[in-house]
Amino acid sequence: MNKKVNISIDMMGGENSPDKTIDGIEIFIKRNKNLNDYFFYLFGDESLIKEKIKKKSIKNYEIIDTNIVVSDDLPALSALKKGKGSSMWKCIESQNLLNSDVSLSAGNTGVLLVMSKMILKTLEDVDKPALAGLWPNNKGMNVVLDLGANIECSEKNLIDFSEMGAALYQSLYPNDMAKVALLNIGSEEIKGTELLKSTYSKLKILDEMGDFKFNGYIEGNHITKGDCNVIVTDGFTGNIALKTAEGTANFLTDNLKKALSANIFSKISSLLSYFPLKKFKNKLDPRKYNGAIFLGLKGPVVKSHGSTDSLGFSYSLEVCYKIAKGQMIDKIKYNLGHIKKIKNDEK
Repeated sequence: MNKKVNISIDMMGGENSPDKTIDGIEIFIKRNKNLNDYFFYLFGDESLIKEKIKKKSIKNYEIIDTNIVVSDDLPALSALKKGKGSSMWKCIESQNLLNSDVSLSAGNTGVLLVMSKMILKTLEDVDKPALAGLWPNNKGMNVVLDLGANIECSEKNLIDFSEMGAALYQSLYPNDMAKVALLNIGSEEIKGTELLKSTYSKLKILDEMGDFKFNGYIEGNHITKGDCNVIVTDGFTGNIALKTAEGTANFLTDNLKKALSANIFSKISSLLSYFPLKKFKNKLDPRKYNGAIFLGLKGPVVKSHGSTDSLGFSYSLEVCYKIAKGQMIDKIKYNLGHIKKIKNDEK
């Protein structure tokens, strides 16, 4: 893909915007000085954005003035009634009207998902879009889905998630093979629900199509090992697993800080271990894994955490660039075509 990557940004979504979003764009640009093939569509209060952005070293952008902002506190239905024409709405709609490649917002997750489904529509044969996130492991990065968009999932949904998650992984990391696993209470084939067992047998067949390597079941305590890099589950289980992991990471870092500042000896020890501790902190920094991706829509939409800072927002912007550059939607369509082929072969 040689053309410029057009990224649409809801400048008003989330806490401390548009300061956070503007600073995040600048951090992305400075971190990727070698890149020059991007263009930003910025949706929000034009006078406010102009005043703040003129002090920055940001080029290659166009501001689209929108006076309506979707409040994070509004219920999804109310936000939809008031949100047409908002910065979030127009940011998503730009994929249809301005040929934008991807949309990014730090606004309300539920509203963003419903708006995205209404405007972009779901891909053919996809029943439910999934929410995928990035999760570090010992060998690199995991894609984990679903993280809360769908509380209940069918066998078809989990199979779709596997193919879409593999396509997302390949677009982010084109030199690596996607290795899919189903999250379960054990690694043996006899473990788990009938739904998981049935899905397992279908994924073994899809493994032969070459979209991914199917590694069977994975337990929660093995997610970070890195033997698998696409972890598939329903939204209820996935959301609990994510929140548990985030809480555990915060618990570890908070208690490590307390231990290293408890007395003069521990403070001296922390000084001597400065670089290993810094590396440890960076590994667990959630801002570097910011950016959940809606999969199953006709266009890519990325959700930045609403409370993240400008550094976190810059990393969600990086996800946008990579999945657009990696032609994620084309990869998803290609992978989903294999599901249809196997169904036809079974008839």
